Amino acid sequence: MNQLLVFLLLVMVTVIALLVLIACVAHRVIAVARGKATPQQAVRLKKAAITFAVLIALDVALVAISQVTASTPPIAGENSIAELLRLELNGRKQWISVRGWDKSNPVLLFLAGGPGGTQLGAVRHELGELEKHFVVVNWDQPGSGKSYYADRIKNITAQTYIDDGRALTEYLRERFDQEKIYLIGESWGSALGIFLIGEYPELYHAFIGTGQMVDFMETERMDYALARELAQQRGNTALLKKLAANGEPPYYGKDVTWKSAVYLNYLSGYMASHPAIHNPGYNTLRDIGSSEYGLLDKINFLRGIVNTFNHVYQQLYGIDLRKDYAKLDVPVYFFLGRYDVNAPTILVEEYEQLLEAPAKDIVWFEHSGHNPWINERGKFVREVIACFLED
Repeated sequence: MNQLLVFLLLVMVTVIALLVLIACVAHRVIAVARGKATPQQAVRLKKAAITFAVLIALDVALVAISQVTASTPPIAGENSIAELLRLELNGRKQWISVRGWDKSNPVLLFLAGGPGGTQLGAVRHELGELEKHFVVVNWDQPGSGKSYYADRIKNITAQTYIDDGRALTEYLRERFDQEKIYLIGESWGSALGIFLIGEYPELYHAFIGTGQMVDFMETERMDYALARELAQQRGNTALLKKLAANGEPPYYGKDVTWKSAVYLNYLSGYMASHPAIHNPGYNTLRDIGSSEYGLLDKINFLRGIVNTFNHVYQQLYGIDLRKDYAKLDVPVYFFLGRYDVNAPTILVEEYEQLLEAPAKDIVWFEHSGHNPWINERGKFVREVIACFLED
């Protein structure tokens, strides 16, 4: 975070230097046009230009140093592991963090929400207790965080994530000499997890989906309707006007992120203020300030949420897990917040009822909304261990 503050301060000084340079240039041009140019003006212009160039060089150097020195904090112990790695998956350069007290423990791959979300710092902060029992791997998917430039955003599809998820799984199996690995998916990652175990069941022991997505189009319509209902109850005419102007989802084009944010942010605020929900939301400033991210990564932390989400999410409207993945050959557990209104739990209950799987269950978190892994992290860790290690 100190690094970010220094960078922001340096950028502000650079902007001021640019304004001074522009003023010097303008003053010099006017003076020349009037025949009143002086050597002092030329000296001031030269000093302003040099100052601006030096500040630009410092900005670039600070960004470069921050990218090179980004790391994940060490874990004490002879057999521990704490690494931040860049891999090439199907020709795309992507980043993962690998953390565990004992690298001979089972491997657990965490799939972040989004598409376009990065949770390298968030998972370390919230679920660090899992590192005692697993080698926890967190993946910045294409178009997110440290992997923002893995491919051009316009080229990324759901299949991109499936293909690269499989490639990453194969890498982890080989590196840690594991026949299969465990999988947790959060929000969008919960759908990606289903895709992976549906396509490649032989690679995974079991799967946990939290904030589980089932039918993307129906979810958006239900979220929109609920936000409108709550706004009417509360007399929020400004929100009602925005919702009416945007119309009912699904949305397509260049404004998907911003139109969806109108009701999703409102529902997130509703959950954050719910008295029954503990530890209600993301600690974004802490997460974006985490040591895993260089300064460019911090910028891409936000760009992924906006740009990648906008491009990929509209491709997902046709997916309904109840139809497309009604039979799975891997044990499946759904960790649901009792007050989740972003991913309606009624859809998950319907899916669980018809799902054919070797084992399946819903674990309820009575003090959670969309993010039980944050809202009730202690219970979340205990339930992960119970489902994965105590079968």
